[in-house]
Amino acid sequence: MHPDDSDPRSVGPRIRMMMPLLTPREAHVVEAILGMHDFDASTPLKTIAEATDVSEAMVVKITKKLGFDGYRGFRAALAEYNRLPAAGMHQDLSPDDTSRDIVQKVFRTSIHALEETLAILDLAAFDRAVDAIHGARQRDLYGVGGSAQIARDVGHKFLRIGVRASVFDDAHMMLMSASLLGPGDVAIGFSHSGNTTAVVEAIERAGRNGARTLAITNYGRSPLARQAEIVLCSTAQGSPLMGENAAARIAQLNILDAIFVAVAQRDYARAERNLEKTMHAVAAKRKDRSP
Repeated sequence: MHPDDSDPRSVGPRIRMMMPLLTPREAHVVEAILGMHDFDASTPLKTIAEATDVSEAMVVKITKKLGFDGYRGFRAALAEYNRLPAAGMHQDLSPDDTSRDIVQKVFRTSIHALEETLAILDLAAFDRAVDAIHGARQRDLYGVGGSAQIARDVGHKFLRIGVRASVFDDAHMMLMSASLLGPGDVAIGFSHSGNTTAVVEAIERAGRNGARTLAITNYGRSPLARQAEIVLCSTAQGSPLMGENAAARIAQLNILDAIFVAVAQRDYARAERNLEKTMHAVAAKRKDRSP
């Protein structure tokens, strides 16, 4: 993943994506800082150290582990991120929320995820993913649970324009599929956490056999991302009730919608012909069923 570090919107995702690599104590310090409503560009290092009960050197070490040049760089970037209009969009649900509150918070969480995912999207990796999918002989998609639903949605969209893809959500079937892939094929793994063992193993096997591999995940340093040749990351801020997955799925679906459109654009006339054929077949079937 190569987010644009100059874009303030990438700061929050950049920090969240590094959290799984921190120790529990380091993560506690970062979460405490992110929870400080009065944190700004003037917050002293000493204040952070005292509030989190760690040494100043420990705080500096953590900021460097997050990819910043030190506390000052971290402080400046986070302060700028916190000033963004979108930064206040994400709010946890409350037992006292009205229906209007609930609807607004849920929608704002998704909007926030889309804005930040767009800010960190690696366009070079996006283009490589489009080229790999468009030129592939065989396209196998792997996912479990909610990620399998995303894979199925993508497979359905591609079929509409004549781009055939197979979706697998069973660990044994994934390995069987991956073992048959080779040069000229592409394997796509979907996993929010990037830790889904069945998907990671299938992508690793496919890559070993010479197939191109693509990971769709929320964490650019996850096991799945490390196994894949191409990585596209979504990002979403979690909450105790909603978690990260719901908003992240929306962001991932948008990434794949963009890939779908770009793949169709590679041979627009053919995509248009195939879309007409598939839509005509579905319409004819519905007509046959009507009373």
